[in-house]
Amino acid sequence: MEIRQVRYFVVVAEELHFGRAAERLHIVQSAVSQQVRRLERELGVELFDRSPRHVRLTGAGARFLPAARELLVAEERARAAVAGFAGRAARALRLGTSAGLGAHLDRLLDVFAATAPDVPVELVSAPARQRTEMVASGDLDAAFVRGGMTAPGLRVVPVWRDPLVAVLPSAHPLADAPDVALADLAALPLRLPPRRDIPALVDLVVTACHDAGFEPVPGPLSHTLQDTLAGIGSGEPTWTVAYAAHADQLRTTRVAFLPFRGSGLRLPTGLAVRPEVMSPELSLLVEACRPAGDDLRP
Repeated sequence: MEIRQVRYFVVVAEELHFGRAAERLHIVQSAVSQQVRRLERELGVELFDRSPRHVRLTGAGARFLPAARELLVAEERARAAVAGFAGRAARALRLGTSAGLGAHLDRLLDVFAATAPDVPVELVSAPARQRTEMVASGDLDAAFVRGGMTAPGLRVVPVWRDPLVAVLPSAHPLADAPDVALADLAALPLRLPPRRDIPALVDLVVTACHDAGFEPVPGPLSHTLQDTLAGIGSGEPTWTVAYAAHADQLRTTRVAFLPFRGSGLRLPTGLAVRPEVMSPELSLLVEACRPAGDDLRP
């Protein structure tokens, strides 16, 4: 059991909403969900009753909450006890993040903590363009960017490629298949966000459809993934794509997540840094980001 898991649980219990909890914690919602799930697995109980309309404490969660708060108070007392002996506080590594990093973010934080235990990491969630501007201005040390995005004056270091999965209504005949070919989806309207919001993702999917021999049928615009999943989950005959790394946090009985047959669709992710400020800590972070066996070839 980790202190951060307990802290995330307490904030979610107070907000009864994972999105608002993530805003309070200044991290992405997927990281909160991932750590709370890990805590539940370790404790062997469900702490929250989750549904599309509400988040509530279970009986076990209500019983655990006072003890969790006591643990956080004890942590503060322990820190205060040695505060007078502390030397120069370690400067946090400020990292810009986005939704959809899923298990990647959790893995890299674990690896980085093992290799640089004295360097805390501060996660800041912001839109892609704002993240790169904050790196350029020095407000962030590094930020994740997707789809080959570049920014003037910054260096983008490739770190991994995110597989995409197809999202279909669970009642669709293809939903029980182990995977799906793009051509099988040609007749279904495709829900995507406006290109101005995520140009790399839209271009990748549309180009892949063209390569598979069809022009995708336009579906309703997808302004948020949650609304898109709700529409597809209602039985609406449409499909979309989601990051495979994020799918575990999005799973529901109303939609099916299917890998693409063959090589599939993969969107590159990089770490934007200022080339003149590649500190040893940033070098360790880059290495922590890279999954074993990913050669980063297109």
